[in-house]
This record gives sequence, C-alpha cells and structure tokens, in this order.
Amino acid sequence: MGVTIDEILVGDPPAAWEAAGFSVDDDGTCRVGTVRVRLMGRDGGQRILGWSLRDAPAARLADGSLDGIPTTASTAPAAPGATHANGATHIDHLVLLSPDLDRTTAALASIGVEPRGERETDSYGAPMRQVFFRFGEVILELVGQPDATGEGDPGFFGLAVTVTDLAALAHQLGDHLGSSKDAVQDGRQIATLRHRDLGMSVPIALMSPEPPPV
Repeated sequence: MGVTIDEILVGDPPAAWEAAGFSVDDDGTCRVGTVRVRLMGRDGGQRILGWSLRDAPAARLADGSLDGIPTTASTAPAAPGATHANGATHIDHLVLLSPDLDRTTAALASIGVEPRGERETDSYGAPMRQVFFRFGEVILELVGQPDATGEGDPGFFGLAVTVTDLAALAHQLGDHLGSSKDAVQDGRQIATLRHRDLGMSVPIALMSPEPPPV
C-alpha cells in the first residue's frame, strides 16, 4: 500500500469536534476511517500541528521533520473506523501549503511518495498549482505558487471529510454548515463547515461520497 497516515495532530479540544458530530475516544483520538486525529487541546498551538506516517523510511524522519513539517514514523496498525453522528467515513484529502512546490515534492519523493497528478487553480485567490499524492485512502493536496522558490516551511491548511449523506447533515448542523456546491470531482457535492463557530481551529470541508461506477 505504500506510505500511509497514522495520526494527524490537531490543536483543538475534543469538545469542539464532538459539537461538529465527530465521535472522540476517551484518550482524545477521533478515528476517521483509518486515520487517527489526535486532539491535543490548545497548549501546543492551534490548527494541524504535524503528523505521523506509517511505512515511511524511519531514517528519513529521524530529526522529526519532513521539509520542515513536524513528522514522525509510526508502526501502529491502521485505526479501526468509528461511527460518527455526522456520518463521516474517511478523510478524502488533506491540504498542505508550501512556499516551494519543487522542494516539498522532492521531500515527499525521498520517503517514496510520488505525485499522482496536478492542476492549475485560482480558487485560492491567486494562480496556484495543486500537486496530488496518495497516502492510502487519503489524498494529499500540495498547493503553492507555480515556479516559486520561497523560504520557510510548509504548513497544513485543512482537510476534507467524506460523509454518508451531505444533504441530511445540512439539516443536522443547520447554520454551522455552508451551502453545498459542486465539487471538482464529478458527481460530488462539497460544503464548508463553519468551524470557528464550533470552537475548531482547522478548516474542514464535508463531501458527499463518490458516485457508484457506471
């Protein structure tokens, strides 16, 4: 299967994610598909603070960093999926912003993760390039300005979660969920969670499932 994500470390309190309909274990872990989202409270900062990777070369991560992204190696088995009131089934994609796409792409290649595709977009308010990588069931969406070679470390922006019934969830969450619109992926809908209203620091989009094959 290659390199997969074990944990995503998030500087949020568990109660905030529970308010959004996620189930959280007693140890502060929210199991979304095979990935553990570890909710660490605010003491270490906010938003996505780092991650751990399974089946990545441990020697490449010995200093706890991958191109400046806090990263550790993991040998833990994949998380058993949990049942969530909001119908979350798995993380569809995780967004990572980089000041230097080529540098971060090379760092990912050093642990055996190669690009699966790319596209140009202006959805971030300026011309940007998206480069896509596969980590098991999760897509990593690397975003940056084309040909930029800026200084500094990459940083996680947010994530998108697939749910079983986006229309039903809109009724459940009410004003906490924005209007649904067509996603880039054919046949899917996407809506933005108003995360700050719930005490969350991580931008989250919720998506309808992939349509059945024709």
